[in-house]
Amino acid sequence: MTHPGGRKPPPSGYDAELRRHGEVLRRACRVGPRDRFLDIGCGAGTTTREAARAAREGEALGVDVSAHAIERARALARAEGLGNVAFEQADAQVHPFPEEHFDLVISRFGTMFFADPVAAFANIGRALRPAGRLVMMVWQPHERNEWELAIRRALGEPSPADEGGPDAFSLGDPEAVREILGAAGFADVAFTGVEEPVYYGPDVPAALDWVCSFTSTARLLERLDPGAAARAMERLRETLAAHLDDDGVRFGSRAWIVTARRP
Repeated sequence: MTHPGGRKPPPSGYDAELRRHGEVLRRACRVGPRDRFLDIGCGAGTTTREAARAAREGEALGVDVSAHAIERARALARAEGLGNVAFEQADAQVHPFPEEHFDLVISRFGTMFFADPVAAFANIGRALRPAGRLVMMVWQPHERNEWELAIRRALGEPSPADEGGPDAFSLGDPEAVREILGAAGFADVAFTGVEEPVYYGPDVPAALDWVCSFTSTARLLERLDPGAAARAMERLRETLAAHLDDDGVRFGSRAWIVTARRP
């Protein structure tokens, strides 16, 4: 799982950042007690384990390209005594999942970085039984996300540049996503807007460390000379301070819950 800024973050920080988004996704998934489900880009497995507890008579498989995240996910599942969940290091774009096996595929910001999204979603769709559901959360376009705009402005980059890296907003356009999923064999594609804050830490120093761990932040800073980088960091610090309240440093965000089914 790659973070919206293009990084592979420590699991605890990423889960804290997206806690409210996870709650929305959990409600949207409506996991049944006997469901067999697949979690794409599961990271350290928080969303997988939560859904596995609901599918107490079913089974769960979480996949992620990060070996470290999968090791962590397995350790946490063992510690929680979850016997109906497994984790595999795998690229969901090409992994040979069992065909027509799962009732449900879920993902929390784990599907935006596919090199060939039609082929990737077709591969995932083949793993769903007929009438099986896809429920994924993706970011809306960058201009609707305060966290993206504020960080870029603070660093002197008011709009996304062609950085050649992962595009966190690649599935933000509903019309384009309908075309992708339709070409991949899905039907009944629908979108529900989500407006929840992202959480960057309890105070400004913690939030600054967190934002500086984003690959996109590092790339922007690398373009600057030392003096300009120092000034950009100070602007970033001020931006984070302006978003500090009693609950910590938070920014507005907008995402989609995208649902579809295999015919």
